[in-house]
Amino acid sequence: MALQLGDTVPDFTQNSQLGPINFYDYAGDSWVVLFSHPADYTPVCTTELGEVSRLRSEWEKRNVKTIALSVDSAESHNGWICDINDTQNTTVDYPILADEDKTVSDLYGMIHPNSLNNLTVRSVFIIDPNKKLRLQITYPASTGRNFDEILRVIDSLQLTDYHQVATPVNGKDGDDCVVVPSIPTDEARSKFPKGVTEIRPYLRMTPQPNK
Repeated sequence: MALQLGDTVPDFTQNSQLGPINFYDYAGDSWVVLFSHPADYTPVCTTELGEVSRLRSEWEKRNVKTIALSVDSAESHNGWICDINDTQNTTVDYPILADEDKTVSDLYGMIHPNSLNNLTVRSVFIIDPNKKLRLQITYPASTGRNFDEILRVIDSLQLTDYHQVATPVNGKDGDDCVVVPSIPTDEARSKFPKGVTEIRPYLRMTPQPNK
């Protein structure tokens, strides 16, 4: 069965350029961004893996670990990382799974035969510290991912896990939030001392609670 939001993601142990990785042990108490790419030595993927490396401080600020995957070998990954570091002016220090037997690809539904035969498509999984799947996005091979959007979603998930708010369209860290419908307006005014603006009875906004 395909993974769905809220599912506990499967554990696995798979080789990488850093040695064998047990996913649950690697994740620990962190959030994880697991993302697949079609193949090593491909141009779009080279830019993506470089960007993930450059965003290291942003991942760390949010308690996020990153882990990539393709069906190529760990030896191939090592050679390709040299190219990524050179062309993208960065240092890739996170694991790239060598999923040659497609164990992880099959577990997570990363292979879409009508799109890329036996190669993995550009899937992204955001997984929380409880090993629950919180977001899944799949891109076509020709389109590079937007990691600013992935960071934006993580900010929203982490905010809304601890406060009874949701984030509106294009909502970014620091923007006003939506009061969830389950809270009556009178209760919301007490709960959110920065103020509640009632646009409609079902549409109420409040400044971001943790700012």
